[in-house]
This record gives sequence, structure tokens and C-alpha cells, in this order.
Amino acid sequence: MAVGTVHNKDKFLNNIAKSLGRERKAEGVILPEWKNRPQYEVFKGLSQDQLVDQLEDQCQRIHTVAKRATLQTLTNVLKEAISELGGKSIVNWKDPRFEEYNLIDTFAEFANDEGKEYHVWDPTLGEENVEIAERANIGITFSDITLAESGSVVLFSDKGKGRSVSLLPATYIAIIPKSTIVPRMTQATKKIHEMAQESRLPSCINFISGPSNSADIELNLVVGVHGPIKATYIIVEDK
Repeated sequence: MAVGTVHNKDKFLNNIAKSLGRERKAEGVILPEWKNRPQYEVFKGLSQDQLVDQLEDQCQRIHTVAKRATLQTLTNVLKEAISELGGKSIVNWKDPRFEEYNLIDTFAEFANDEGKEYHVWDPTLGEENVEIAERANIGITFSDITLAESGSVVLFSDKGKGRSVSLLPATYIAIIPKSTIVPRMTQATKKIHEMAQESRLPSCINFISGPSNSADIELNLVVGVHGPIKATYIIVEDK
């Protein structure tokens, strides 16, 4: 199947219209203009600094360590986070932002330490990347959009940005440029919708809210049940 090709689209949509007992609407469909939009009122008018405060407050609720850094202190803050998480092995995205934020030397120094393992996601290695992520102690990515209300990082997967990096290692670090922080899911979905209109959606979109957890049984929260058992967010003053 060619990339971007949708097969049997018309047949599928016609069948749905038929099941609804009406003709298919192929044009003239517009989004409704709702009079009330309460989803846009949450944290409305908050400054970027105030959104950072809200994010940090939510991090306490989701058992996530939040650290602040500037472009100048990011290297030291990242080293500190890696040490706190028992950094023995690291896997991270093949992401140009690591170079933009001057972190390449930090990882090179880590990789040169005896007994340490370091891996950058390599699309040419296929499933071997997943196997490496499974045994890694720390996975590190950047956040593409960050939700202050829920303490969630939104990750856009791509060829060099496997979703296993944030899922399979024992612990996880998200580097959060301050400019990516928005009030809530509303703003994130709006941006994703705009990306879809431009036909440039990522292969996978993940919403991650701290370490893995579950409250399925008696509403008792259990942390670290099916993914990273610890998570650290590093909020960087990028703009």
C-alpha cells in the first residue's frame, strides 16, 4: 500500500451514510460555531510563567519530578537527573534538538564512561532499537507539546523518534522547552488538527503523564505498572 493512499474510502463512507438512513454529504460540511466553549476557559489568560507553575503543581500529583533549567544550566541539570535515576544506560531520539540545546557533548561524555551504554534511535536497525530500549535504564526525549493541566508531554513519533524510547526503559526524562507549554488538551488537539489539514501528521502521537500508573482496582493508585517507574521533567527557558 502506498504511503498516504486510502483504499475503498468512498465505499466505506457511503455505507455509513446508508446505515444512517440518509444520503452521503460530500460537500458543504463545516464545523459548528458553538456559543459556549468552556474548554478554552481553563487557565485562560495565564502567562507562560504561570503555566509553568501549574505544570509543576500537577507534577506533584502524578509522582513526577520537575526541574527547571536555562539553556546555560541544562547540561548540569540533565546530568543530575541522569544520576538520580541511576544512569547506567540511555536511549534517546535521533532529534536535532539535542544538538540545538548543546547536549551532544553530554551524551558523548556519558558514552565514554566505563560500563555505560548509550544508543540513539537508528531507523536502519529496525527491531534492534526496541530490544535496546527494553534493556535501557533511561529513555530521553523532547516534548513537542506540554499540557499544564494534566502534566502531560505530547510526543510526535517519526523515523528517528521511536515511541519505545518513552515506554520501555525503566525510567524516563522529558526535556520540555518552556515555549511548548499550553493550558490543556484543547490547544494540543487544535494544533494536531491543523497539522492534519496540512497533511503532515506524525506516524504516532503519544500523550504521557508521568510514570506509568493504574487505579483500576478500588481506585488505589499504583505507579510503575506497565512502563517507566519514574519520570523526570526538565523545563527549559528556551524563549
